[in-house]
Amino acid sequence: MSNDVTYRKMVSEDVPAVYAIELASFPVPWTLDSFYYEMHENQYAYYVLAVDESNNIIGFCGMWMVIDAAQITNVAVIETARGRGIGEGLMRETIRIAREHGMDVMSLEVRESNTVAQNLYRKLAFQDGGIRKGYYTDNGEDALVMWVNL
Repeated sequence: MSNDVTYRKMVSEDVPAVYAIELASFPVPWTLDSFYYEMHENQYAYYVLAVDESNNIIGFCGMWMVIDAAQITNVAVIETARGRGIGEGLMRETIRIAREHGMDVMSLEVRESNTVAQNLYRKLAFQDGGIRKGYYTDNGEDALVMWVNL
């Protein structure tokens, strides 16, 4: 992992930068309003940011923590910072926070074609849990559900 990256909790003022990463990363991005909703209305939401040495947001990971289960909502790193272990750092920090909040299990969905992400999740002890048929609305691709006991 890169030594010049720090991780912190997202606040409302970070939404525009996170939204820009979202737009650049996903074929069907969340809306700007969705991120503001996450910050102001969703009591279950928690977002971790990766910040570089110049205090630029270079990645984020969102999760919902409900009762004893954490659900990863989205993970993205700006293209120029990929391959430096930032995604892994985001996931490790998110797992740490979920444990700190008493979560027992964490799950996520990942495109069946996204083997890079799947390999990262497996490195972090996630297991295959099932398939969600036609989960992705842009092309009807199936999602692999993965989970890990915390």
